[in-house]
Amino acid sequence: MAKTDPYQALRNKEFRLFLVIRFAMVLAWTMQFIVIEWEVYSLTKDPLALGIIGLMEIIPAVSLALFAGHIVDQKEKRKMLMWCLAGFFTISTLLFVTCLPSIQNSFDTKLIVGAIYVLVFFGGAVRSFISPTIFSLFSLVVPKKDYANGATWSSSVWQMGSVVGPALGGFSILWIGVHWSMFVIIGFTILAFVLLTQIESKPILNTKIGEPIGKSLKEGLKFVFNTKEILGAITLDMVAVLFGGAVALLPVFAQDILKVGPTGFGFLRAAPAIGSFITIIIIAYFPITVSAGKKLLFAIFGFGLSIIVFGISDWFIISLLALFFSGVFDGVSVVIRQTILQLKTPDNMRGRVASVNSMFVGSSNELGAFESGLTAKLMGTVNAVIFGGVMTCVIVAGSGFVFPQLRKLDLSKADEDE
Repeated sequence: MAKTDPYQALRNKEFRLFLVIRFAMVLAWTMQFIVIEWEVYSLTKDPLALGIIGLMEIIPAVSLALFAGHIVDQKEKRKMLMWCLAGFFTISTLLFVTCLPSIQNSFDTKLIVGAIYVLVFFGGAVRSFISPTIFSLFSLVVPKKDYANGATWSSSVWQMGSVVGPALGGFSILWIGVHWSMFVIIGFTILAFVLLTQIESKPILNTKIGEPIGKSLKEGLKFVFNTKEILGAITLDMVAVLFGGAVALLPVFAQDILKVGPTGFGFLRAAPAIGSFITIIIIAYFPITVSAGKKLLFAIFGFGLSIIVFGISDWFIISLLALFFSGVFDGVSVVIRQTILQLKTPDNMRGRVASVNSMFVGSSNELGAFESGLTAKLMGTVNAVIFGGVMTCVIVAGSGFVFPQLRKLDLSKADEDE
């Protein structure tokens, strides 16, 4: 067996720039979501309001996903990402204004919350373009032979941002307040834009420029549904994240159950990403190849168990550890799934495939947030979290039979086929 170089993809300058850009974007995105969650719950004291945040983002993200993938496949990827960053900058600036004390003291609380929902909605629209653009740009700055290693580092950076972003969001709320936290988010967005100018323009690999949108979208969907490894991984992860979306209720746990305030909230929000980050770094040195499908099923089952423990616990340390291990298991899932997508997707269809993935998996985070908020309203916060964890375990237990190709997945053979 050939020795694996864990730093192979990092020797590429443009990929290093890509990673820093992605890190800054994830910092901005996750920090903004944390700040919005805290502000909305502080204004409403209603867990359903947290679910509505997820719903307002998922509606445009899902509605525009396939269209966004079609557009991304037709356009130059660096320029597309610049437009996405400009859109995110505009939304963050408007949120900064909305969160100013002078504005909030001048308008009714319902109007302020409504304005936040509207801006979150437009953020979801921007997000529908960001996901396929980032996925497509990855393949243009990383040689194909380094896809697996590059996907691991890209996932590591995403998880690192998911660690620092929530913690920074919690601490910034405590130290400088909600509105100035939004100002920090704007700074990260500007940094990402400046660094993006250092990456050269990339060729458009899609040879079917001007293809009717209906035919283009049909081709993308057909590819995903005919590639059973991709379909199985996307479906399983979507359902697991949908029912395991306990993080949407963390403001309730932090403020009302564990009573740990904004600092504890930041640690709780960061715990899953810390677990994922550590796991992904380990995977960079010891790649998951043999029996990857079985390990994926085991990881998501472990994720469900961790969510159940979190729901049962009323001790901060136990809750923190449960969320940490949920991240450990999720880290395995992320690396396997991203490697499958990069290895199995043709260059000319990356935008559309990433959009389908975003529709089912990425958007399930927000749909899971709405499901968690709704079930918390109906059966109580603790029962809602336990219910989600149990459903995740039940679904995973049956998935090995529903998707036998996924259960038998071996990434070492997939890599050789490429």
